[in-house]
Amino acid sequence: MGTHSKNMSKTNFLSNLILLAIFITVLTYSSTNPKFSLYLAICLPIILYLVHSLFSSHAQNYENTPPSPFALPIFGNWLQVGNDLNHRRLANLSKSYGPIFLLKLGVRNLVVVSNPQLACEVLHAQGVEFGSRPRNVVFDIFTGGGQDMVFTVYGDHWRKMRRIMTLPFFTNKVVNTYSNMWEDEMDKVVRDLKQNDNMIGIKAKTEGFVIRKRLQLMLYNIMYRMMFDEGFESMEDPKFMEATKFNSERSRLAQSFEYNYGDFIPLLRPFLRRYLSKCRDLQQRRLAFFNNYYVEKRRKIMAANGENHNISCAIDYIIDAENRGEISKDNVLYIVENINVAAIETTLWSMEWAIAELVNHPKIQQKIRQEIATVLNGKPVTEANLEQLPYLQATVKETLRLHTPIPLLVPHMNLEEAKLGGYTIPRESKVVVNAWWLANNPEWWKNPEEFRPERFIEEEGSTDATVGGGKVDYRFLPFGVGRRSCPGIILAMPILGLIISKLVTNFEMKPPPGEEKIDVSEEGGQFSLHIAKHSTVLFSPI
Repeated sequence: MGTHSKNMSKTNFLSNLILLAIFITVLTYSSTNPKFSLYLAICLPIILYLVHSLFSSHAQNYENTPPSPFALPIFGNWLQVGNDLNHRRLANLSKSYGPIFLLKLGVRNLVVVSNPQLACEVLHAQGVEFGSRPRNVVFDIFTGGGQDMVFTVYGDHWRKMRRIMTLPFFTNKVVNTYSNMWEDEMDKVVRDLKQNDNMIGIKAKTEGFVIRKRLQLMLYNIMYRMMFDEGFESMEDPKFMEATKFNSERSRLAQSFEYNYGDFIPLLRPFLRRYLSKCRDLQQRRLAFFNNYYVEKRRKIMAANGENHNISCAIDYIIDAENRGEISKDNVLYIVENINVAAIETTLWSMEWAIAELVNHPKIQQKIRQEIATVLNGKPVTEANLEQLPYLQATVKETLRLHTPIPLLVPHMNLEEAKLGGYTIPRESKVVVNAWWLANNPEWWKNPEEFRPERFIEEEGSTDATVGGGKVDYRFLPFGVGRRSCPGIILAMPILGLIISKLVTNFEMKPPPGEEKIDVSEEGGQFSLHIAKHSTVLFSPI
């Protein structure tokens, strides 16, 4: 394999060298042509790019790189694989090229990892080497060049940002403090669905209701009360409508595959000018919204109270860190940005998947009800007693397995040349772990396409699935693991368990009249996997 990689490197080098000679020759012989300026406009950028590809330190001819399809000059594998590098396409490529392979996408190197052992190396054993984050031309805009926590480079700034975000959001103390508020917000959803004097309740019990919007209000209220100590009155609240509109548009622009060509091929980046302008305009308005309506309001409250101010929400703690000189004003806003996308949107996607699968599997709904009735003997489900309900927890896990919300996890990057699986990984490579394929590969899971929570109790639970890193099962990584794992697991798991339990114990959830099943077709993006069509669900009170 090492000889193959070496030969490929030489072939690519010679191909680029030949192309460079051709374009220089064309330019030279056209110097007397009346259309020379046109030739110059076409050839000069390509010549400059080829010179860069031949002599740049980013384009070293590494030996023994992972298996890879033949790469064309300039374009690499882009013309073969296209822009849509989704989890299923990468899983299919792994069947041809193995559990680790390399795609050259213009100036970018993409390394794809597709087995538990290598996932353990990237996320845990070599977590420092692969601890950084790559960004693209769009995420540079939405993260302020890495001023957030999720996409910042691994190092002191990341450690500081993670610590400042963790204390007010992602600890057991936070869960204990806010779990009653979570349950209150969920109870409001149940009441809305049961009432006979509002549109939600009437539609939910007769023709079916698109539950996403009401769950979205619930989640925004949960996170905004934790973050800012205030929420929204209803789905028609102007600030709620503005917040959801901003975040939806941000997700659409950031998650799209359509801008990949300009990120892979710098020569084509001018064609992205309008797209990138839309992103900048949206981000400017979003950050102004967060700042003007929420952050500055808390600053004024803190200033008015002076030394007597008691920190009462997450943003108070974060502003206090800014006042101590630990982070900047921009860092504060990008923390708010991260919570709006990473904490709210991904949890909402998982709720939609769980409800859709439960509608399509009424027997699983009944098993959850039976477990709750038997174990709790009439007491309500709370965050404190969720651990007594293994089948409910297995249902949450099965949702995250079959419909991994971030199927390739957030990508990793090695700042320096590294070794992985016996191969050389060029420095500043984008390294993705195909978590969806780890959780859906029939080599490791029995009938993985089936929604069957029992696998986490009866079948898979009795097998030795641990691969390095202690007791972590590297086949099942919906939140990642290691230094750059998602800290939101401490909120997402109980919130998902609680909302499922409240809906199942109060309603029999069914497809709308005239339909036998809910469509669970998926739609993916750069880092996302969500249901393609928001589900209309009939809620029959029990």
